[in-house]
Amino acid sequence: MKNTLALLHTDKHKSFVGVLFAAFTIFVWGITFICTKTLLQDFSALEILVVRFLLAYITLWCLYPHKLRLKCKKDELLFCAAGLSGVTVYQFVENIAITFTSASNVSIIVSICPIFAAIIAQIFLHEKHITFFFLVGFLLAITGVALVSFNGALNFHVSPKGDFLALGSAISWGFYTLFVSKITALHFNKLAITRRIFFYALVWMIPIILFGAFSPFAQESNTIAVQLDVATNAARFSKLSNLANLLFLGIAASALCFAAWTIACDKLGAVRATIGLYLIPVVTIVFAYFALDEKITTMGVTGALLTICGLVISNIRVQKPDKK
Repeated sequence: MKNTLALLHTDKHKSFVGVLFAAFTIFVWGITFICTKTLLQDFSALEILVVRFLLAYITLWCLYPHKLRLKCKKDELLFCAAGLSGVTVYQFVENIAITFTSASNVSIIVSICPIFAAIIAQIFLHEKHITFFFLVGFLLAITGVALVSFNGALNFHVSPKGDFLALGSAISWGFYTLFVSKITALHFNKLAITRRIFFYALVWMIPIILFGAFSPFAQESNTIAVQLDVATNAARFSKLSNLANLLFLGIAASALCFAAWTIACDKLGAVRATIGLYLIPVVTIVFAYFALDEKITTMGVTGALLTICGLVISNIRVQKPDKK
């Protein structure tokens, strides 16, 4: 009996810690849209991505200046795959998708990450997450996300190229949750884990950076262009607003949040933590009201409430009766 109570107490503590770290991450990630939108006036989507994760990598070295020594060489492939799927592909493809379709479309499509995470976990990890409550919660949450994204403007337009890119981004995050689940099982320092993932993400970005810097086609695009002119860069990086937004994205939203997300996945399980991503558009719409003077409508409030209800229902677990 005592052992059972101790176990329940431990599980509750783990869940509380996991929810705390997940909530912090979702709160900060909800603000990143506003920062990115501001930076896109002076930087391309690729430049923001590279500077953001380079700053994050340096920050994590400062916070934990110790090498990560893997016991098995094959584990290196997990970090390599996580860097590709969770950072390079997810972040970059999502940014490109916004250039071909509306932000509302991308927000709605990317918000189905939890269902892909559940499907992938069920296939590869044999974890049964797709329950009746999960599906009901998913339907409620995705409806809420749609209402939050529209926020009174019913202008959903099908744009195949952008919408399929957003879908690919959501699938990519689903695979990231799979790799993170396997990585956290290795029980290494969470800052070191995150730093190693970012290292491989930056390596994967190198070919895109070279293309963006030297391709004439790339220079005509605000998505992948890389500016090498010294005077232009000095002017862009000397603006206090740009510096503040880049530091926020690099240190808070990337270095700290990805590490916090790894802890949340470890404590809650990757799929349970990913369900919380439904709330990101809710956080964004609230902060956009204050920072960008965007209106909040009845539709937006209704969507926020539906999203929260869906999140709660998705986390309902049916306890099996104890065998006597």
